[in-house]
Amino acid sequence: MTTLSPEILSTLEGQAIELPSWAFGNSGTRFRVFPTAGTPRDPFEKIADAAEVNRLTALAPTVALHIPWDLVDDYTALRRHAEDLGVKLGTVNSNTFQDEDYKFGALTHHDERIRRKAIDHHLECIDVMDATGSRDLKIWLAEGSNYPGQNDMRGRQDRLQDSLQQIYARLGDNQRLVLEYKFFEPSFYHTDVPDWGTSYAQVASLGDKAMVCLDTGHHAPGTNIEFIVMQLLRLGKLGSFDFNSRFYADDDLIVGAADPFQLFRILFEVVRGGGLNNPDVAFMLDQCHNIEDKIPGQIRSVLNVQEMTARALLVDRDALTAAQQANDVLGANAVLMDAFYTDVRPALAEWRESRGLPSDPMAAFAASGYLPRIAAERVGGTQAGWGA
Repeated sequence: MTTLSPEILSTLEGQAIELPSWAFGNSGTRFRVFPTAGTPRDPFEKIADAAEVNRLTALAPTVALHIPWDLVDDYTALRRHAEDLGVKLGTVNSNTFQDEDYKFGALTHHDERIRRKAIDHHLECIDVMDATGSRDLKIWLAEGSNYPGQNDMRGRQDRLQDSLQQIYARLGDNQRLVLEYKFFEPSFYHTDVPDWGTSYAQVASLGDKAMVCLDTGHHAPGTNIEFIVMQLLRLGKLGSFDFNSRFYADDDLIVGAADPFQLFRILFEVVRGGGLNNPDVAFMLDQCHNIEDKIPGQIRSVLNVQEMTARALLVDRDALTAAQQANDVLGANAVLMDAFYTDVRPALAEWRESRGLPSDPMAAFAASGYLPRIAAERVGGTQAGWGA
């Protein structure tokens, strides 16, 4: 069995992967959202489910919120509820893509009334952050156009910058704005923030408290995502990850499901660039579980990230550097492949058990009785956002 060094285990012990509240609700494709038993009825129950993932894995100490999906009357009570369950509230995500007013844009809209409404929504999100103790406001914009000539693309960029400046000015000293990008959908001709370069250009103009969010499913086929990771770390502007997996587009599948080797390569660049366990680089899942059970889906996801992180930490960096400097093409590749092909699962299971955690969190959840209990208690729950 592969042995993980004390240094690697110590590094893994510090790993934290934020869970999205919406992953525990009913969400799925444009065609059908399939309900599952035990679906949360409110944000409090979402947090309880997230806490169960953390209890079994010790990998998920924070839960991201989505506004207005997670609106409550008392955020102090929600924060206390989370802390009582051993987790904290994390990133606050805005939503300007489900309101009729935003059909043709929100922060980029030419109508000042609509743009003001979208800006005010983000200011309300910052109010939520103040109440929950959250650091990051994450913005993803479903804005763009479907036809050439439909919009003034430059004017939209100018309005976006102005809107972001107004939102940025409201941030507290210890708060950040994180701008996500996506190369298409729901707009198909052009998207206002389609790539990391556009996101970087926008946040660089704002200041040090503005960063880029990299969603692993938001790239064109064949994109070298690890190169983008390297570049944003090099520039000091990689604020967060949204981990998921894709075969074709923004599939939002369990991270590592479609291409485990890609996840490994990304995490190697995170390690190489000093992004692992770096408080400035937040790890978060952004997935929807349409056909699989929600809680096991999140458990499997955080374990996948942990396993590929362990493999990335096994790369012999000295041997890799020597091979690179000697232009030993196959030797350098072999160093990476040796680490990737190493089965770290038995060592991780043994390590978890030594820490008082279940060696197999998936099996432990199945045996816990948690799912049958919430299925009996929560009748009619739909809490998610998509299709809710």
